[in-house]
Amino acid sequence: MSHWHLETLGIHAGQSHDPQTGSATVPLYMTAAYQFESPEQAAALFELREFGNIYTRITNPTTAVFEQRMAAIEGGAAALAVSSGSSAILLTVLNLTNPGDEIVSANNLYGGTYQLFTNVLPMLGRSARFVDPADPENFRKAITDKTKALYVETIGNPALFIPDFEAIAAIAREAGVPLVADNTVAAGLFRPLEYGADIAVLSATKYVGGHGRAVGGVIVESGKFHWNEKFPMFRNPEPSYHGLVYQDAFGNMDGANIAFMVRARTIFLRDMGMAISPFNSWLFLQGLETLALRMREHSANALTIARGLAENSLVEWVNYPGLPGHPAHERALRYMPRGQSGLLGFAIRGDGKKFIGNLKLLKHMVNIGDVRTIVTHPASTTHQQMSPEDRHKAGIDDNYIRLSVGLENTDDVLADIEQALQ
Repeated sequence: MSHWHLETLGIHAGQSHDPQTGSATVPLYMTAAYQFESPEQAAALFELREFGNIYTRITNPTTAVFEQRMAAIEGGAAALAVSSGSSAILLTVLNLTNPGDEIVSANNLYGGTYQLFTNVLPMLGRSARFVDPADPENFRKAITDKTKALYVETIGNPALFIPDFEAIAAIAREAGVPLVADNTVAAGLFRPLEYGADIAVLSATKYVGGHGRAVGGVIVESGKFHWNEKFPMFRNPEPSYHGLVYQDAFGNMDGANIAFMVRARTIFLRDMGMAISPFNSWLFLQGLETLALRMREHSANALTIARGLAENSLVEWVNYPGLPGHPAHERALRYMPRGQSGLLGFAIRGDGKKFIGNLKLLKHMVNIGDVRTIVTHPASTTHQQMSPEDRHKAGIDDNYIRLSVGLENTDDVLADIEQALQ
């Protein structure tokens, strides 16, 4: 499977035919629980001596195919699907840290993630230190003995900054901590695990699904990180499993270390209940079948729209990594030569909110990655809880407009923008 291309993985990875019915497509298993073969098998499942289905809060056959397909698409060893992208991020941080620990994060994050790190983590005894990712050395300077992970977005939402992954990954390795990369915006275009990241998190709600009909999240583990003494939770006996040591039991599963993913599933997903609906997993599988095609089209359409906006006298500036002159253009071409996604930003010479109110075709929503083109004013919506100073540091000023370019004809999108500008 590792030699298959993205187009093939999106259709076939993780599934052949259904052994019960012969169905060539993934069945939807809408069940809460599963009949055990014997009392002995039930005990083995609960003791983690055997993998299998116990309860859909933990595993589900439909979701398992979605997880395996996402692991293949991202180039990882294992994946875990959860109820939302925010759940994926929170579960990842909780699985890497104990109270008193911290992470070092890029400061140009999606507003919900920024609020999670700023306000929620301290309630749970954790904290985040924010740095400007433009200089990888900023991460090194911020690392302390409490640091348990570095965190970046592969394409910042909505600032669209692309970090130097290899340089930041090298700093993480020197510090003995994993690099976590949110690959939501670059799904199907970039594999952060191939450039040194150890864990990828994604909101499946966005480009993975592509249809805007379901909410979900995914965590993908590279299987290459060795959990050192900084991470006692993987090296010490686990009380809830009678002394099981995750690193010993799952540190070499078919040559991969999946201790992180097994602990995430059996401790946090099991007990905190961030379960994804099997129906949502099934919907995301439909999206993955066209992911490669959609991402090429989203990227091509966004580049066309960006060029059109750049030539419009009523537009002050345009922010898209695919345009020459963008601060991250060189890295965009190096890391994402097949396209730089469908997200772009721009500012107009006028009232941005009034402009949005004048649109007729474009949808005013806060989702991204939909087949529909979506417009958002981040300063008053997704990032309005940030202070103006923090928004500015994150590259989001009051006149910034985010555009998630869909799959409509670009002439129609540009025409709607033009009439709204006029």
